[in-house]
Amino acid sequence: MNAIAPSREQTVRELYAAYLADRKDIAGAMLTDDFTFSSPRDDHIDRTAYFEHCWPKEPLFRGIQIEFLAIKGDEAVVRYRAEKLDGTSFTNMESLRFRGDRIAAVDVYFGRNL
Repeated sequence: MNAIAPSREQTVRELYAAYLADRKDIAGAMLTDDFTFSSPRDDHIDRTAYFEHCWPKEPLFRGIQIEFLAIKGDEAVVRYRAEKLDGTSFTNMESLRFRGDRIAAVDVYFGRNL
C-alpha cells in the first residue's frame, strides 16, 4: 500500500515546524538532493551549507507564525513572523519551489524587525 504524499501546504508548514523544533532530519527528508537556498546573506548555497549556515546551533526562536501562504503550481510564497527568545521579532517572505513532492529551492527576502 502506497502512502499518500502530503499536500504542498502541509509540507511547507512542516518545514517551518521542523526548523522551530531543530529537526534537521525531518527537514532534510523534505528537500531534494540538489536543494539550493538564497537570501541577502547566502547566494545559492547547497543543502549542506544551508544546514550549517541557516540552522541555529542553539535555540533561537520562541515561535514562527505563518501569516500568509499561497501555492500555485510548483511554487509557494510564505510570509511569516518569527519571534526570538530575546523578545524581538521580525517578518520575512520566502519563495519555495517544489520538484515533485520535495522542496528544490528556497529564496528568502528579509522583512523588517518588529
